[in-house]
Amino acid sequence: MTIRSRIQSIDMMRGLVMLIMLLDHVRERFFYHMQVLDPMDLDATSTSLFFSRFAAHLCAPVFVFLTGLSAWLYANPAQGPARSPRSFLLKRGLFLIALEVSIINFSWMGSYQTIWLQVIWAIGVSMVVLALLSQWPKTVLALLGFGIVFGHNLLTPVSVQPGEWGYSLWTILHDRNFLVSEGAVKIKASYPVLPWIGVIILGYLAGPLYSKTMSAQHRGRLLLQLGAGCLLLFVVLRGFNIYGETLDWQLYPDLITSLMSILNLTKYPPSLNYLLVTLGLMFLLLFALEKPQGNWRQILVNFGSAPMFFYILHLYVLLVLYRIVLAVCGPNQGEGFGMEHMGWVWLTTVLLAVALYHPTKWFSLYKKRSQQAWIRYL
Repeated sequence: MTIRSRIQSIDMMRGLVMLIMLLDHVRERFFYHMQVLDPMDLDATSTSLFFSRFAAHLCAPVFVFLTGLSAWLYANPAQGPARSPRSFLLKRGLFLIALEVSIINFSWMGSYQTIWLQVIWAIGVSMVVLALLSQWPKTVLALLGFGIVFGHNLLTPVSVQPGEWGYSLWTILHDRNFLVSEGAVKIKASYPVLPWIGVIILGYLAGPLYSKTMSAQHRGRLLLQLGAGCLLLFVVLRGFNIYGETLDWQLYPDLITSLMSILNLTKYPPSLNYLLVTLGLMFLLLFALEKPQGNWRQILVNFGSAPMFFYILHLYVLLVLYRIVLAVCGPNQGEGFGMEHMGWVWLTTVLLAVALYHPTKWFSLYKKRSQQAWIRYL
């Protein structure tokens, strides 16, 4: 989602998670023979793989939360009167859903044998829901948003089997399963959307943090308090295995594995503890990015100001690159090709980030100059 007057710290936050996302997608393309579960199997994963995957946990919560926040900024521009975000959210949400099932889905497998409803789908559906709720009183929205985020773990025991009433709706909202499991084209809901609806609502309610009447000093204090509060609550709930996660952590003989057990959180659907630690880190990073120093500031801004363009571009680059490597080197992991160590994944990520920087920068500048409405969708 884009706005006319962009806030650089938000673009930098987006840019940072885009690069982390690139690392995770390089892993999925070239290290898939070491597939990770959800939560991860600590007996089958390495430390480097675990923390690379954990870093990627930051991506979806940041994008969904900032989508809600950006919707508030659209509705409350720095210049001009307030306006309804309903049409804005509805059109872009439907556009993202269409993009997910067409262009983005093809980029993963190079075919349409299975349509995977993933993060762009979840953002699109969340935007459509927020469009319908955006005119509700803020108190009601807050109760709904916090109620979903903090209460959805209570729904974990609820299970609806294929063929039973409500199976499709429950699969979309809470369970990760196939909507269509047979036939020429299968459909799987990989990102249950209910918790993300809660996150986008909270992001929308957090919009006043970046209003024209909010001073940078006050915003900084609030971001620190929000970040510290989320992480402190995570430490209490997770540390004592009280609530908010389906799998209790275990004490291992060594400190690093015990820490991995604590941070081994459920993403599908995102547990309360998953959201507390990721959103807590996001608030602290947003505070740190308020007044950054160095040339890397503009680099992150350029990546973050054209997120959808970069998202689509890097997926197709990875698809083509993988097929070239497979054709040249041949399979070494069953029928596929896989790198031998996560170090190669990290190096490939750095090289791709460098290669994709200038195309993304060019599109970011083009988008700012362009008067074509459709460009803003990217």
